[in-house]
Amino acid sequence: MSLVWSPRVETSDAEERILSRCKKAKLFVFLRRHRHELFDEVFQRELVGMYPPHRGGKEPVAPALLAMVTILQAWLGVSDEDAVEFAEMDKRWQMVLGVLGSDEAPFSQGALFNFRQRLIAYDIDGRFIDRTVALARTTRGFSHTALRAAFDASPLFGAGRVEDTFNLLGHAVREVLSTVAARLGIDIEQVAQRAGIPLVTGSSLKAALDIDWDDPTQKKQALTRLLGQVQSLEAFLRREMNEALTTPPLKEQWETVQQILSQDLEPDPDGGGMRIRRGVSKERRISIRDGEMRHGRKSKSSRFDGFKRHLGLDLDAGLIVAAAVTPGNRPEGEAATDLFKAVEQQGFSVEDCHIDRGYLTADAVEERRRTGMRVHCKAFPLRNFGRFTKADFKLDFSAERITCPTGASVSLLPGAVARFPVATCQPCKLRQQCTTASHRSVSIHPQEPFLVELRTRQRTPEGRAQLRKRTPVEHGLAHLGTTQGKRARYLGVRKNLFDVRRHAAVFNLFAAAA
Repeated sequence: MSLVWSPRVETSDAEERILSRCKKAKLFVFLRRHRHELFDEVFQRELVGMYPPHRGGKEPVAPALLAMVTILQAWLGVSDEDAVEFAEMDKRWQMVLGVLGSDEAPFSQGALFNFRQRLIAYDIDGRFIDRTVALARTTRGFSHTALRAAFDASPLFGAGRVEDTFNLLGHAVREVLSTVAARLGIDIEQVAQRAGIPLVTGSSLKAALDIDWDDPTQKKQALTRLLGQVQSLEAFLRREMNEALTTPPLKEQWETVQQILSQDLEPDPDGGGMRIRRGVSKERRISIRDGEMRHGRKSKSSRFDGFKRHLGLDLDAGLIVAAAVTPGNRPEGEAATDLFKAVEQQGFSVEDCHIDRGYLTADAVEERRRTGMRVHCKAFPLRNFGRFTKADFKLDFSAERITCPTGASVSLLPGAVARFPVATCQPCKLRQQCTTASHRSVSIHPQEPFLVELRTRQRTPEGRAQLRKRTPVEHGLAHLGTTQGKRARYLGVRKNLFDVRRHAAVFNLFAAAA
């Protein structure tokens, strides 16, 4: 049986009556009238290619139909279970899915889950954006291929629970004990006793330790006690489960315990032993349930836990042409490569790129800027607490010289530090306005000539007007924040990328239907 979805193009009288009543949900109307264009022959072949040849058994579900369900889910914010119910009970869903009048949903929760896993495994979910962009360009008459694009990012709070070191370690150890208990066919409490780590068998590790958590001495003693029992567990595993430690899931679970120990603890210089690390490790794990979540920052004073979602928007068409997701601690620039790749795979090029400062130093941006792409962005601010800043110095890149406000000059090289001699700075009459150090040094960015150009531009009305043109991408992120929500639906970067992509597709469909 063919897996191609072939619903009729012409609308029936019954469908026309439904369409006439969809005044507050016009996307149903658009999807019904354009589903055959959205899921064209080429796209359907890609979707069908995710499945092996049908060899009997349960009748397969056309993957394009499941793709349509996935879009409806994103638009209306419904679960797999609710999607099945809507397909059985809601005439609008039935109309769009081509099963109007049916008593049963044309798919099951299992089929929908399996389809989603295949989309991710075959990396085809990005085609949701491609196809909705193509459809919107057709319905609204866009033909340009050189884009004025804007990139921006917003926080996506993780779905995993964030825990402190004690709870992280307790949670990770309980995962290990649970797996060992299942392998041995005994209760987790019995395993804990045999392994010498009874602290983690209660409802709360901290309750079992039962200390005054504001007392540093008691806290240090509690940590020492817990680490002693973790060492006992390791000895037990090496002795009785050594082979199982080399295979999943125990291998990954024990590696998580080791990861927490290495990231969260450090030698205690006062009295020996270990203590909770001062500061935070760069790639510190913050959740057992989602190992890819990270601490991130919206600003110096505002932190979030989870991921960053990135969008690339065609400013002229008002369409999302690219999406990416990164852990919360990663700089925005790391997503630039994926955003450009997604744009260019659709046959577009970015002629003007409007970006936030976080993307400014990305290699992907710099490479394209050097080949003609125009970049619009606020330069990094210059601060020196009321004293001279770099802007008060004359930078002559052709002569490779930097000159201070009094006329003294030294050599200048991008990516290096220009240092004025002490003999020049010490007697200088403007020293108090310049620096509190014995002499002045000026860091020269590898892209300093470009940054100077940006600062010059943003001092003009025309330059500031260009910077304001990136506002639509902020609106796009706000729209995704409304439909997708501020909290991740899934665990991990890749599944949340799928979720961002399907919500971006819904955004484009609304633009196409406008």
